[in-house]
Amino acid sequence: MKKEQRTRDVPDALGAADTGGLPYEQSTLDAARSLARVAALVAAVLGAAGLAGWISGIDVLRRAPGGGSTMVANTAGGLLALGVSLFLLARARITPWVNTAARAAAALAALIGGLTVVEYTTGLALGIDELLFRDDTARVPLEMPGRMAPNTAAALLIGGVAALCASVPRLPAWGSQIPGLAVLALGMLRLYGFAYAVPELERFGAYRGMALYTGLALVLLGIAAFLARPDRGPAGLLMNAGTTGALGRRLFGTVLVVPPLLGWLVLAGDDAGLFGPRLGTALLVCGHVVVFTIIIFATLGVGRRIEVAHARAEWQVRQNELVQAFMDHTPAVVFIKDLDGRFLAVNTTFEKSLGLPREEVLGRRDRDVMPPDLARRARTADDALLAQGQPVQREERLPLPGGPRDVLTSLFPLFTASGSPYAICGVVTDVTEQVAAQRELRRANQRFLALLESAPDAMLITDGSGTVVMANAQVRRLFGRAPESLVGTPVIDLVPEPRRRRHSALLRAYFRQTGTKPVVLDQGLYGLHGNGDEFPAEVSVSSLQTEEATLVFLSVRDITGRRQAEAERAERYEVHRRIAYTLQHSLMGEPPRLPGLPSAHRYLASIRDPGVGGDWFDIIPLGRNRTGLFIGDVMGRGLEAAAVMGQMRAASHALARTDIPPGRLMAGLDAFVGDLADQLVTCAYVVVDQDSHEVTLCSAGHLPVIALPPDGPARRLRAPVGVPLGVNDSRWDAVPFRQTSLPLPPGSTLALYTDGLVERPGSDIEEQIDTLARSLEVALSGRPTDRESLDQAAEWLVKTLIPDTAAHDDDVTLLLVGLPGTDGAHPRA
Repeated sequence: MKKEQRTRDVPDALGAADTGGLPYEQSTLDAARSLARVAALVAAVLGAAGLAGWISGIDVLRRAPGGGSTMVANTAGGLLALGVSLFLLARARITPWVNTAARAAAALAALIGGLTVVEYTTGLALGIDELLFRDDTARVPLEMPGRMAPNTAAALLIGGVAALCASVPRLPAWGSQIPGLAVLALGMLRLYGFAYAVPELERFGAYRGMALYTGLALVLLGIAAFLARPDRGPAGLLMNAGTTGALGRRLFGTVLVVPPLLGWLVLAGDDAGLFGPRLGTALLVCGHVVVFTIIIFATLGVGRRIEVAHARAEWQVRQNELVQAFMDHTPAVVFIKDLDGRFLAVNTTFEKSLGLPREEVLGRRDRDVMPPDLARRARTADDALLAQGQPVQREERLPLPGGPRDVLTSLFPLFTASGSPYAICGVVTDVTEQVAAQRELRRANQRFLALLESAPDAMLITDGSGTVVMANAQVRRLFGRAPESLVGTPVIDLVPEPRRRRHSALLRAYFRQTGTKPVVLDQGLYGLHGNGDEFPAEVSVSSLQTEEATLVFLSVRDITGRRQAEAERAERYEVHRRIAYTLQHSLMGEPPRLPGLPSAHRYLASIRDPGVGGDWFDIIPLGRNRTGLFIGDVMGRGLEAAAVMGQMRAASHALARTDIPPGRLMAGLDAFVGDLADQLVTCAYVVVDQDSHEVTLCSAGHLPVIALPPDGPARRLRAPVGVPLGVNDSRWDAVPFRQTSLPLPPGSTLALYTDGLVERPGSDIEEQIDTLARSLEVALSGRPTDRESLDQAAEWLVKTLIPDTAAHDDDVTLLLVGLPGTDGAHPRA
């Protein structure tokens, strides 16, 4: 069969899963989709007409003549949205934007119906009933103006869910078709009520009834939802091209037409006085029995003919099916020919190899379906087989339409019961990949050897026990030994004697690892030259697990020059570090030791720029038992930040010695920083008045100062924080720096610090500051605030907040100052 025929006769995988693999006629599916689109479109038109009636005030568009209830505006909108959604979903091909639009319309319809259902069930008024138009058509007291009937609301909710399910191809088709039938049933109830003049089917109790237009639209929407996916689910059972589909459509049509027609006839006779209700009921039952008896016997006759035909054909095709199934599931090319070379059977692999469908091959000779050269070779092989009378097998290269292929051909004759051959069976296995793999393996071996020899380092390959099995030419230059002389010797012989135990332990440790990965070792490894000299070596180790054994690859490089260069760099680095350290301490200076005001400090430089940074602190005697404490941090790192720091320390010291207020001092420093290009500085200035036991504080974007009273917990000094120095612009009004004065109990301890002490990636700096305060309280608990205690506390604080100082990447400055007590001593409770 051709590809187009197979596509028409065999359903797709999803359709087969839903309907049991039934075939479909494309015309039937197209007709079903067309019917679904027309039904959805008419329903949408009815909804649009209802909206138009509300807009224009034309009552006939909202209420059918003699139809009773009026279609409210929300119902019209919901029908329009649901009709548009199902119209879009009933297409054979649905683009993503169309599917999105259909889902939006379905969601709108479901929302309108669902909110109305909530209103009925909860008794709440959600304000949606007269959202579009004011309704004056309510007829009974329980009718809410503008609110649709409860059965209409339920139908819109169910129909919206059905359309949403239909828009998701992965959901089963019954998820949209069963709700569609429910919508159809609700609409049919309204039509039956109208046809049979039964108002109880129109409304529920005293609530508003369903409009006649709405009932008709719901019937159409139910049909559209059911047929939107006609090749799947329950609809697929009706639409398939087999006998079940034909019978199902007839039965379904009979169910939809006969019972309503018989019921109408009985009611018409009853209304005309021809018979009473009891006789009418008997006639209705009798009519149903007669009609369905006829349908049952018609169905039984068709089914019996199908069973007889199926039983007759089943045995005839069973054997051929088994043979053909075996052939089709064989990856090799399989064919059967008669003695004249006519093909009796071929498998799907044969079709793919020649690019011809099966019906164009069966019954034809080799020369009719094969290229001339291939046909001649096939005929010669057949003649040789018949001459020998024994199976033959050979490997050859065949010129096939898709290109030449390496094949393994097996031919054997098929015999009749009398022992004479009547056909030839051939099995042709494609071994192109295997042959190519063998050739590639040979080329890969050659490339591997060339790569091994071209490597710049000495390459050694050992087995799992450490015995050399291969070496390249570079081992002669590095170890002074011929490559062939190393084969079969332990690789540990290339290590100096005193170091072999350690090297062996490293190699064994590598093997003990699970999932060994390549590693590079260059610490403490040495190689042995043939003349007895040893040299530092870098060894790259990797392993390869083969079917036979484990191979270890060792790449050895002499790093004598690297070690010398590293030693020289380390020596230069140490010289530069000492110079930077001297420069940093000369810029920062040593704070004075003031009597009655003990202090301790710590400074740690960043590992990125060892010895230099932008942090500084200062202790400035101001006279009259007043002392200035200064701490600052220049943004940036390295020598540039250290240079700015030196200028800032000198400037702040000079300004502080003039005894100007802290606020004015910050303003002066801000002007000084403004003259420096692209610099930002945070700092805090504290003036301690030992007579009044008061501190005056001004901060320029710096972290809060921590105070530890002698009899209380450590706390932050609450003071206004200004902008960092260098932020103010002369073109705009400068932000003033405000100072504040705070009382401080005698014997308190002040802690000034930079952000390097409390700032950590991934942690909250506020929590770190609280940690510093608690640690300060623990460090000085029960101890006097003399210089020795402060120094020990400073050391303990740095270790607590920075456990690994060797890896810290920011400058750290900490200053602790102890204030005297009332008697000049430094107590600590």
